[in-house]
Amino acid sequence: VQLQASGGGLVQAGGSLRLACAASGLTINRCNMGWFRQSPGNEREFVAAIKWDGSRYLADSVKGRFTISRDNAKNTVYLQMNGLKPEDTAVYYCAADRPPVGIYSALPNRDLYDVWGQGTQVTVSS
Repeated sequence: VQLQASGGGLVQAGGSLRLACAASGLTINRCNMGWFRQSPGNEREFVAAIKWDGSRYLADSVKGRFTISRDNAKNTVYLQMNGLKPEDTAVYYCAADRPPVGIYSALPNRDLYDVWGQGTQVTVSS
C-alpha cells in the first residue's frame, strides 16, 4: 500500500499549483482521502478531504481557494491550490482512512488516517 504525492514547487503569491496523490494497493473511492500540511515548528494540520461517497470537506483557511477532487480511473486524488499565500508554505501530505468512517466531523483528525504519503514541498514567495 502506497501513496505517492507530487506536484509541489516554488510559486509566487497569488499563483497556483496542483498536487496529485497516486494510490497503489488501495482504492481511493473506498476510502476517505485527506490532504494535510506541516510547516516547521507546527503540527500537521488538516487541509481537505474527500469521502468515499465523493463529498468534500475543506479547512476554513483554504475555502474558496483550494479544491479537492479525484480521478477514480487513475486512482489519484488532487488538490488544486489557487490564490496561494506565503502562509500556505508547508510540506503537503496525502493520507487514506481505511475503512472509511462515516462521521463527517472526524475527517480533520489526523489520527483517523492509517496510510500516509511521503509529502511534497510547497513554497510560496511573497
